[in-house]
Amino acid sequence: MQPNQYRDIRLEKLDKLKALGLDVWPRKAKRTHGVSQLAEAYADAEAWPNEKLESLGMTVSVMGRVLTIREMGKSVFAHLTENGEKLQAFFRKDDVAEPGWDVLKLLDMGDFISVTGPLMRTKTGELSVRVKEVQFLSKALLPLPEKWHGLQDKEQRYRQRYLDLISNGDVLKTFQTRSRIVSGIRRFMEGQGYLEVETPMMQPIPGGATARPFITHHNALDMSLYLRIAPELYLKRLIVGGFEKVFEINRNFRNEGLSVRHNPEFTMMEFYAAGQDLRDMMALTEDLISGLARDVMGAETLPWGEQPISYAKPFRRLTLKDAIAEYGHVDRHLLEDGDSVRALAKAVHIEDTATKTVGTLLGDLFEHHAEKQLIQPTFITDYPIELSPLTKTLEGDDRFVDRFELFVGGMELANAYSELNDPVDQMGRFQAQMAERDAGNDEAMLLDMDFVTSLEHGFPPTGGEGIGIDRLVMLLTNSASIRDVILFPLMRPTKPSESEEKE
Repeated sequence: MQPNQYRDIRLEKLDKLKALGLDVWPRKAKRTHGVSQLAEAYADAEAWPNEKLESLGMTVSVMGRVLTIREMGKSVFAHLTENGEKLQAFFRKDDVAEPGWDVLKLLDMGDFISVTGPLMRTKTGELSVRVKEVQFLSKALLPLPEKWHGLQDKEQRYRQRYLDLISNGDVLKTFQTRSRIVSGIRRFMEGQGYLEVETPMMQPIPGGATARPFITHHNALDMSLYLRIAPELYLKRLIVGGFEKVFEINRNFRNEGLSVRHNPEFTMMEFYAAGQDLRDMMALTEDLISGLARDVMGAETLPWGEQPISYAKPFRRLTLKDAIAEYGHVDRHLLEDGDSVRALAKAVHIEDTATKTVGTLLGDLFEHHAEKQLIQPTFITDYPIELSPLTKTLEGDDRFVDRFELFVGGMELANAYSELNDPVDQMGRFQAQMAERDAGNDEAMLLDMDFVTSLEHGFPPTGGEGIGIDRLVMLLTNSASIRDVILFPLMRPTKPSESEEKE
C-alpha cells in the first residue's frame, strides 16, 4: 500500500477509538516508571525470577511507542519502547479492564499507549507488565519503517531524523552519548574553576577566526549583522573586564561547504584563563579528553575506523616543520630556506607558490603531507605568524607564534594560543589582515576597533582554546561523518516530485 492508504486505514481506526468514548489525545499519560528505569532495575532474570517479581506486589504504569504486536488466541504480546529501551506488555482478555481489549484491536505499530499492571517474567524469561489497564495516548497515522531493515537510506535518515532515532538503536545511543559528553565537559570545566557565559550570536563585526560569515539585516536599526564565526573576541573582553576563567559551549556559523567533517552550523567550546599560556592549555586538554574517554566511554583506547586511538596522557608533541619533515619525508633543513620551501610547495602542486608568503606555504605543506596521517592525538606547535593573527609570537623568533592545534583521527580537533595582549601589535596584525582582504581574501579578519580599545585598557597574559564538540563526539563514538553526530544537519533542498512540478 501507498502511505496515503495506510493513513486512511489508521484514520478509520482513530474514529473507532473515539466511538469507544476514549480521549484519544489525552493531556497526560498515566505513568509511575520509565521503561529504562524498570529495565535497569529488574532486567537480570537470575536476580529477579518471576516469583520474586510477583512477591513485590508492585503495580506499575509505563508509557511507550508500540514496536511489535503479536496475537496468540486470547493473549496479546506487545513491545513498548521509550528512551531506547524495550519492555514487553502481556495482555490477557480476561485481565484487561474495558474497553482495553477493544483498544488492542485498533492498535498499530507506532502508536503510543500506557499500560498498568504488576511486573512479571514470561516463561522465556522476558521482563513484562501483566496488563490490567490500557490508556491510549497517540495514534500514528503513518507507518514506521519496515521493522527488520529499518531506515537504511542515509539521505532520508538525515532529513527525517525522528524516524532514524526510532528505527536505529545505535543512532539514538550516539546522541545520548553526545549529551553525556557535553555534560561531562561542563562538569570538568566547572571543576577547573571556569564560569560558563554567553556571548552574542549576531555580531556587527565577525571576528575570532578566518572564515566567510553569514549575513543578515536588522530592520529596526537598519544595519547588517553577522552570525558569529567564533566567540573569541567577546570572551577576551570578559577577561579584560575582570573574569579569571570563562568558557562557552555554543553554535558557530561559517558560510562554507559541506563535507563529512564540516557543517555550516557547528558546536564549539571556547575557553580563556587569565595568567595562563599554551602549556597550561595543553595540560587541561589532555586531562579533559582522556577523562571523557575513560569516564563517559569506559576506556582510554577507543576504535576509530579500522584502528584504535589511545587517549592516554601524554599526547605527542611536534612542531609544524617537524611534522612536514617526518610525514613528507622532507629534509628538515630545507624548511629553513624560503626558496626551498617554495620549490617543495611547487613540487606537490600547491597553488600560487610565487605570491604566497613562506609561512603560508609551510601551512599548505603541513596540510598536504601530515594532517591526515595524524591519527593518534598529536599537538602541532610553532605556526607561522601569517596563520595566527591573534597569537603571541615565539620568544626569539617573531616569524612564528605560540600556538598549537590538536589533531586526532587525521583532523583538527582543537586550536589554542598564548593570546596576543599587546594592543599595538594587535592593531598591526588587523591592518595586515585588512590588506589581505583588499587583495581578494574575503576570509581575512575585519578590523574590530572596540576589541583593540579593550586591549588598550589592559589584557593580562591569557591562554585560550577552542575545541570542536561535533568532531570530538565523532571521534569518541567512532562516527565517520559529522552528520552522524548532529541531530539535524543542513541538507540540500529536495527536488520536487513529478506530481508537484505539474501542480
